[in-house]
Amino acid sequence: MTPFITHTGVAAALLRTNIDTDAIIPSREMKLVSKQGLGEGLFAGWRYTQVGGREPNPDFILNQSAYQGTSILLAGKNFGCGSSREHAVWALAEYGIRAIIAPSFGAIFYGNCIRNGILPLSLPDEVIAAMAAQIQDPQQHQIRIDLAHRQVIGVDGTVYEFVIAKACQHMLLDGLDQIGLTLKRADSIAAFESDYQKRRHWLFELPTDVAG
Repeated sequence: MTPFITHTGVAAALLRTNIDTDAIIPSREMKLVSKQGLGEGLFAGWRYTQVGGREPNPDFILNQSAYQGTSILLAGKNFGCGSSREHAVWALAEYGIRAIIAPSFGAIFYGNCIRNGILPLSLPDEVIAAMAAQIQDPQQHQIRIDLAHRQVIGVDGTVYEFVIAKACQHMLLDGLDQIGLTLKRADSIAAFESDYQKRRHWLFELPTDVAG
């Protein structure tokens, strides 16, 4: 995965509460067995004018020209609640979302974000509302995030501190999923396996034939 150290990008506000994973990607859009191809289904129920269609809804923020290339979402409480489907995070990642700023997240969704290179960070309601008001200016849609220093810098230069578990921070900074995190200990794993085989060699010896 691409490491997340700092990121400056276009931010769009979806300040609805309880945006669940079915809203992020409806089940009818989950016809693939791969992570690729899900971006078109992102927010399909709001993004398109008809169910199953691809005619853009001009009222939906991500379809508006000023918010093309959005990579940061501002959202309401409990973002990513509902079904545990990881497809929701895959769709966000393929669309180009690198970070989501919300007061709170669905627990499983939060973990899925970390494992797929998306930063879910929490700030208070009033801070997010203030940031959302600032990005209404057609010329100022960009927010900067510094994960190394755990800071969000608004369009007016205001710095907001956020909290993230060190393990989650390190996974994102290093661009690691859980497999990658495990492989960082490859030398220790190999040393353990070698020592285990020496101490319990009989478990690894081929059985000899016994005459019947």
